[in-house]
Amino acid sequence: FLPSLPENKILVAQSPLLTVANKTATLVCNYTYNGTGKEFRASLHKGTDSAVEVCFISWNMTKISSSSNKEFNCQGIHDKDKVIFNLWNMSASQTDIYFCKIEAMYPPPYVYNEKSNGTVIHVKDTPIQTQEPQSAISLWIMVAVTGVLTFYSMLITAVFINHWQKSKKNMYHQSDYMNMTPRHPPYQKNKGYPSYAPTRDYTAYRS
Repeated sequence: FLPSLPENKILVAQSPLLTVANKTATLVCNYTYNGTGKEFRASLHKGTDSAVEVCFISWNMTKISSSSNKEFNCQGIHDKDKVIFNLWNMSASQTDIYFCKIEAMYPPPYVYNEKSNGTVIHVKDTPIQTQEPQSAISLWIMVAVTGVLTFYSMLITAVFINHWQKSKKNMYHQSDYMNMTPRHPPYQKNKGYPSYAPTRDYTAYRS
């Protein structure tokens, strides 16, 4: 709730706490201004002393421009009586208190708001464990595939060796069968056949 103000005063209201679980934050700076300014600048500051300007947006009747600190991903949007700061890819180290600053730049007099209570942006760490199951599943899939391929390779190798050994054994037996044909020894070659030389009768010469 923003009360009515005297002329040329700016009052800013922010939510006290903003919890960030997905690295993205949207901080809304509501403000009230009843002066005659036509050119404005809104900025977001970090730290209790507002030492770090995170980003800013400036606008007038015809033009809008914005810029962000290189250490932050921030964009400002002006919408009537509020400025919206969108932050993304935030880290836990960026957890801090943030302040909105609204300035009436032109025409004079220059006016800006008194420091508000600020908004504590609490950025939660992304659990590393959420990535581990996917990595573990991928690792087990690779191990299983490797195991299956190794098993089939060994099986194919064993079948091939078994087939080769059987083929070699069959060839050896066939060679033995061919060499088992009986052969006559040299001294038995003419056994059983009559001699062609007639046997002499020596009794005829005795008389």
